[in-house]
Amino acid sequence: MRCCAVARNILVTELHSPTSMDHPASSIQHSASGIETAPLCPEISIVVPVYNEAPNLKDLVEQILRVMRPLGRSFEVILIDDGSTDESPDLLRAIKQDCAELRVIVLRRNFGQSAAMTAGFDHATGDIVVTMDGDLQNDPENIPLIIARLEEGYDLVNGWRKARQDPFFSRRLPSVMANRLIGMATGVRLHDYGCSLKAYRGDLTKHLLLYGELHRFIPLLAGFHGARIGEVVVSHHARARGKSKYGIGRTYRVLLDLILMLFFQKFATRPLQLFGLSGGPLFVAGLVIELYLTWLKLWHGQDIGGRPLLLLGALLIITGIVLIGIGLCAELVVRTYYESSGKRIYTVREVLE
Repeated sequence: MRCCAVARNILVTELHSPTSMDHPASSIQHSASGIETAPLCPEISIVVPVYNEAPNLKDLVEQILRVMRPLGRSFEVILIDDGSTDESPDLLRAIKQDCAELRVIVLRRNFGQSAAMTAGFDHATGDIVVTMDGDLQNDPENIPLIIARLEEGYDLVNGWRKARQDPFFSRRLPSVMANRLIGMATGVRLHDYGCSLKAYRGDLTKHLLLYGELHRFIPLLAGFHGARIGEVVVSHHARARGKSKYGIGRTYRVLLDLILMLFFQKFATRPLQLFGLSGGPLFVAGLVIELYLTWLKLWHGQDIGGRPLLLLGALLIITGIVLIGIGLCAELVVRTYYESSGKRIYTVREVLE
């Protein structure tokens, strides 16, 4: 039903667009009786979150159209304005008047890149979804390359900015360190987790729930669902206009998100094992200490009241009990989440009957 509604919206746009007759990708379908019908849902959705990128928007859309229209494949371009405070929303509305393939989503305020990408995924109808940044540092010329790589049998293809055009100490060095740390910690090894130019199978994007700033860990989230992940070298340009929204100050937040990803990867459906594995040994260690001190007191008559070891043992026992209790509460939360929402702890790739 959503796809049909989108098709009707596109039909209305094309009937009023002066460019609809010039581009086969956006032309209206004709039935055998000559009656105009709504076009099919697009094959490719290009999702681009933007925030205060007014100087780049016109060139961005023109470059994407120049690359996609000659391919002869139906497509849509979804630009999500993430609460821009410049003239980006008005400019997007103006560009939309002359572009039938463009869809614009304006968020009420700045929710962050993860939320903007989620909005794009929710509105995308293509079997293939491509994401990229709106600052013209990702090259639209690479879109056919990354789609071709996806069609070799992958569920997600990640871009690798091998010749990255960014400052070394503030951008490239932290990125290299973060990529290696994430690869070693999670086992999902990629050269460039932070590259926004990616291609996905459309059904995969419906499983990607992005909160906070988890857009950096999309390949890892996809790996949770058993996605086949590939990588391809893409070109990268220095920012020509506008100001970057990223900096070295995000490093600490990346580390926090990495801890969250490690928890999701190993203990999301069995949190008691995490808290139990840490709380159990602490409890046992504290119990052994207290038994030892009890033995000294009862059998040797030694004074143990002023010993720091007594406090350490009590602390370990209490900490162990608290951690195990947290694990039990987390188990209840996880089970409530899955059972009340109807979600499953698995995803199916294919059913043969």
